Amino acid sequence: MHNWDEELEKLMEKKLKQYRDIAETKNDPSQNISDGKINTPISLTDYNFNEMTQKYSYLVVDFWAPWCGPCKMVSPIIDELAYELSGKVVFGKLNVDENPTVARLFGIQSIPTLMIFKNGTAVDGILGAASKAQILAKLSKYNN
Repeated sequence: MHNWDEELEKLMEKKLKQYRDIAETKNDPSQNISDGKINTPISLTDYNFNEMTQKYSYLVVDFWAPWCGPCKMVSPIIDELAYELSGKVVFGKLNVDENPTVARLFGIQSIPTLMIFKNGTAVDGILGAASKAQILAKLSKYNN
């Protein structure tokens, strides 16, 4: 007779390892580096959020969800800015559906929301879909 519990446990362990490997690859900033500068948004999670806000002195976090229309409008702007401002600002994306702890911690009630972190502290933000010019204007206040 088969012991389904043991087989299920082995399958679950294997899947968990696969998910961890995927998460490590997605969150490895070396995957986003050109000339030593991060040039694409990094993936942020409930698990790595504190580490990343401490690691990068100037971090802009895009709180988003895949079903959000305005988030889809802002996403290419964030990608452009990550490339154009690499070496000055690091951009990160946090899916609020998959990472409710951080979203709740910062009181995110509408998306998209951009939060600007300087040296690990949230200093400013933008609620709703913003243009590239609006985002750049807000970031210029903290570009020192």
